[in-house]
Amino acid sequence: MNPVTHLDSYRPQVTAGPPPVPALGLPWGARLARPDGYDLHLVHRWNSAPHVAAFRRQAFSLARWEEALRAQLAGDDVRPLLISWHGRPVIFAEVYRAARHAVASGYSARPHDIGLTIAVGDLAMTDQGLVRALLPRLTDAVFEADPHCTRVVLEPDVTNTRAIRSFEAGGFTALDEIMLPGKVALLMVCKR
Repeated sequence: MNPVTHLDSYRPQVTAGPPPVPALGLPWGARLARPDGYDLHLVHRWNSAPHVAAFRRQAFSLARWEEALRAQLAGDDVRPLLISWHGRPVIFAEVYRAARHAVASGYSARPHDIGLTIAVGDLAMTDQGLVRALLPRLTDAVFEADPHCTRVVLEPDVTNTRAIRSFEAGGFTALDEIMLPGKVALLMVCKR
């Protein structure tokens, strides 16, 4: 591997590979969400749950979720993840290259910036401190997996105060409100 220079993180002509699948370590686990069977049904159910659908706006049909997961796994821009806590899946996350996402229209994205979307699927698991406990571990794992990454970004809906508080407690700082398709988002960042 070539020596890491963070100058590459600032060069717009640099292209980054697919986003990494972070290695979290116990009690956490992260793996790619499969577009069939248990994983597909879980992702569909969680994204259709009212507390998630209100902000993610992705209460798609099962067939559409299957298509979306297959496309994400076949492409180089997004990795759909199921994140487990003590062996139990509790969070659906997407790890994406921010420079190749709509969020890049709201700030000066660098090629290796990583974006995250995070949804706690079961309502009973919300307000348990999972996200604020996960985020420092997750951002460290992303920085370790991609040494050129200098920023991890989140873009919660500005009305999702529960998520914003969790993200702040997990080490993210609010930068600005930005317009994204279907929502006004709060751009939040965690720097290396």
